[in-house]
Amino acid sequence: MSTMKPTVEESGPVVRPFAAFLQEQSGGQLHTELSTRLHELIEAVRETGKAGTVALKIDVKPIAGTDGRTVTVTDTVTSKVPRTERPKSIFFVDDTGNLSRTDPRQPVLTGLREVEPTPAPTQLRSAQ
Repeated sequence: MSTMKPTVEESGPVVRPFAAFLQEQSGGQLHTELSTRLHELIEAVRETGKAGTVALKIDVKPIAGTDGRTVTVTDTVTSKVPRTERPKSIFFVDDTGNLSRTDPRQPVLTGLREVEPTPAPTQLRSAQ
């Protein structure tokens, strides 16, 4: 049994944490944008009860004329935030094709008036 530490080849490459990349990409703007979009998504999901998504796309391209160890990294953040449904209104279509809030086929009642409410009795009486 050997007491020597394994070499990189024996244990595999050291992988840098993805979170560290997020905090450095675009001067930290990527991490801030993702955090903000996630917060907005969670709030919208809570309000609407509907699902949504936040997606991150990372493009890595080698810089021409280099040995392939120098690359450009571009990020794209997209989100699909659920929306609350807008209120609906009911309209009727009249004979000329226009919208109306009142049904043009319903006759108009005339001579109606508002009746004043009767005052409540101030003293209750019992029947014997």
